[in-house]
Amino acid sequence: MKTTTILGAVALAAVMTTGAMAETFKPAVVYDFGGRNDRSFNEAAYKGALQFEERTGVKFRDFEIQNPSQREQALRNFARRGLDPIITIGFAQAAALEKVAKEFPDTHFAIVDAVVDLPNVRSIVFKEGEGSFLVGLLAAMATESNTIGFVGGMDIPLIRKFACGYKQGAKYAKPDIEVIENMTGTTGAAWTDPLKGGELARSQFARGADVVFHAAGLTGTGVLQAAADEGKLGIGVDSNQNHLHPGSVLTSMIKGVDVAVDKTLTDAQEGKWTSGVEVLGLAENGVSWSYDEYNKPLISEDMKSAVEQAKMDIISGKVEVHDYMVDSTCPF
Repeated sequence: MKTTTILGAVALAAVMTTGAMAETFKPAVVYDFGGRNDRSFNEAAYKGALQFEERTGVKFRDFEIQNPSQREQALRNFARRGLDPIITIGFAQAAALEKVAKEFPDTHFAIVDAVVDLPNVRSIVFKEGEGSFLVGLLAAMATESNTIGFVGGMDIPLIRKFACGYKQGAKYAKPDIEVIENMTGTTGAAWTDPLKGGELARSQFARGADVVFHAAGLTGTGVLQAAADEGKLGIGVDSNQNHLHPGSVLTSMIKGVDVAVDKTLTDAQEGKWTSGVEVLGLAENGVSWSYDEYNKPLISEDMKSAVEQAKMDIISGKVEVHDYMVDSTCPF
């Protein structure tokens, strides 16, 4: 009886400690345009936070911005209320984060897809060109017209980086392949316009493309829908989008945003927080291509072998993927 009582007290203490940790650890996530249900970049961040919550029981707060001014407002409001760490999603949040992080030097912040050089900020960036190289190679092997397409969201260096990696991978497989490229716009609205995405994809199909890769957030759902409607192939981005249109999504270029968010929250909770820059590529499983029951019929053994060989060659350094953001050029 005495042993049972002691064990019961220990168990109760453990429960109370876990509850106390959950109460004192108050993380938050601020999404960019498109919000948590964009089925792409922001949703990947949401899934990462949700994984953390389900594993630890620690709930997180989040906010979906509707206009640029809300970026700074959301970060400051969360910091004033004692939330910590605060993870902000997207390169466009960098200026707001730099300002607010200086105002709250004791609060831990993180940003995905940009670098903010402050002692209380963790910056997480990806080698998108490496993942885009792989799906470009697959697109080149899948095309029957020898013409493929790319639809970007906002015309910025980061999206040019996707496009360049895609073209390099395609030309690695077929040097004479034609790659049609369009950007959706020059403002944040470029991420949230599925109708425009569909229009751009259909124009590329009309010009002979039969595979189109999008890096356009919510806008890209229109690209994938157009591919399904036209009997062509689309390629998803950020999250695994194969399931959106089974049989017409060739693959998806996955960024481990969910893994990065989950890891950042875990590190903060366990006292392992570090600032500085984390760069995640193929070697770190930060980017990849998706292969599952939804696209398996579209990927031949030759395609699978070729993309896995390319992956190994990139990791080993045998194949060097050009980074558009280094010199603002794409030689392909």
